[in-house]
Formats: sequence, structure tokens, C-alpha cells
Amino acid sequence: MKKVIEGKVYNTENAELLGEFWNNLPHGDFHSIDEALYRTKKGAFFLAGHGGAFTKYSQPCGCDGTCGGEGIFPLSEAEAREWAERYCDTDTVIRYFATEEA
Repeated sequence: MKKVIEGKVYNTENAELLGEFWNNLPHGDFHSIDEALYRTKKGAFFLAGHGGAFTKYSQPCGCDGTCGGEGIFPLSEAEAREWAERYCDTDTVIRYFATEEA
């Protein structure tokens, strides 16, 4: 998946995959989400994925309705760290986000 946002290209094929999340709902479900955290070669973080009509990936369709869709969302480092702490393994979080030991 590739998208230009504010003049910057986000491309899942060229970025490093850090972690993935799927909420275990069938892909046709309105609440289904399947997304992944990526890091570009320049160090920018983004989410790419797809989801149902009641998710952030929804797209307008029909008369005032929404359908499932896909998309890319740039993240700040803090947002990416929060996502990684929730869905990635500990080694990934340490590698990309940990700055000190408690």
C-alpha cells in the first residue's frame, strides 16, 4: 500500500514492518481491524491497514453510509511507541523506543 500525505510518501513495500495487530473478527465484520506498524527509511512511523465500516479505516459509500476500507496513518514517535507497547513484543519496543531502564 502506498499513499502521499502532506507531500511525503508512505509505502509499506519500502518500510520496515515492526508489528501487526488483528482483532480476530472476521474480515467482513463492521468492527474488524487488521493493521501494522511501519518505520520508513528516514525514521517516520505509520500505521497501514484495513478495517470495517465502524473503524478508522471506513470509507463513505452509498447514501450517507460507510463501508470498510484501507488506509495509512502517519504517527508521531509517541503514538508509535504507545501502539508498539500495546501490540508488539518486548524486544521490538526496546529496540525502537526504550531510552532507559526503570
